[in-house]
Amino acid sequence: MNMRGKWAEGIKPRNLIWIVKNRLAVCERPGGYGPQHRRVRRIEELIWIRRNDFKRVISIIPAVHNLHNYEEFDIDYVHRPIAIGDHLDEVLSVLYVDLNKLIAHGETLLLHHEDVGDAVGGTMAGYLVWNGFVDTPHRAVTAIEGLINRVIGTQGREIVAAAMELPSPEELIPDEDPELLETDEGISNDESFDLEEIIPE
Repeated sequence: MNMRGKWAEGIKPRNLIWIVKNRLAVCERPGGYGPQHRRVRRIEELIWIRRNDFKRVISIIPAVHNLHNYEEFDIDYVHRPIAIGDHLDEVLSVLYVDLNKLIAHGETLLLHHEDVGDAVGGTMAGYLVWNGFVDTPHRAVTAIEGLINRVIGTQGREIVAAAMELPSPEELIPDEDPELLETDEGISNDESFDLEEIIPE
């Protein structure tokens, strides 16, 4: 067995799921979380992330202890800690604007918390409804639950509720923003995912 070749390819992070096809995916924290975290697994997963053209990792874990690993592997990252509290709306505003701008610039993004649970599910459901990909919080939650194969609980729904109170994308990202004017059309409903496959009519 060619272990050197296997090592060079790396291993796909657990529970990697595309939210916006070929643009935005979510996964578990590379290496696992809590007592399941393994250094060797983390290294293999970071190798896979780098080899598979993800331009940036976005950590929404409140703690910062995982960030130096991305620096070691020369992977660009953004830290946007998501936690229920007074500043949730501010963090979501910055995160969602980040996502739209980075995707519009053609970056392929990987977002993670410790696991693909309420924080990830709620953040992504909020992102869908904030962007107008779906028209109600219920449909957004249903869409993400179908993708991550997990029920979004109370904390995740609080994140969605906070996202509903944010200014619209047009207000947060004015049309005259020169960074977006220089790019392509960015993201649209058509290139995200087929809602008919995951939301029953």
